[in-house]
Amino acid sequence: MRKMRKSSRQRGTDWALEVFDKAPFVTVSMVRPDGTPYGLPLSLVRHNGQTFYFHCAAEGEKLDCLKANPMVSLSAVSKCSPKFEEENHNFTEHYHSAIAVGRAEIVTDNFEKTEALRLLCIRFLPKYMEHFEEAVTRSLERTTVIKISLSEPPVGKCKP
Repeated sequence: MRKMRKSSRQRGTDWALEVFDKAPFVTVSMVRPDGTPYGLPLSLVRHNGQTFYFHCAAEGEKLDCLKANPMVSLSAVSKCSPKFEEENHNFTEHYHSAIAVGRAEIVTDNFEKTEALRLLCIRFLPKYMEHFEEAVTRSLERTTVIKISLSEPPVGKCKP
């Protein structure tokens, strides 16, 4: 049986998702209720392909924006190093970046909220997972979890 090869588009999607996975922060851009842009770096975790999660307080500007318009743009840079190329006397920058568009929604199911918070803790503080159950029990009700489902494949770009 022949092994199926991934298309170049799928490889590009996988590569872009890898950039998101490696980026310490992802800038999430949204629109304020008055139509002005609002973007901020957040700690996101990816789950099951093209779903991302982040957590926040139960009120604030992020939630106001997402209630008014749930469409968001994600952008990430996982590698960035300025270079001076001696041979060309050229200033440049080597980078790996990715962008994506998705729809955000508040997670209301406590099981899904808990699993999203677990994934966030595993990604950012894996050494402290023995404290997870106690912390989630104490704070689940006052923590808001946002799920972003990508609405189109992400796109990546690099200059190695």
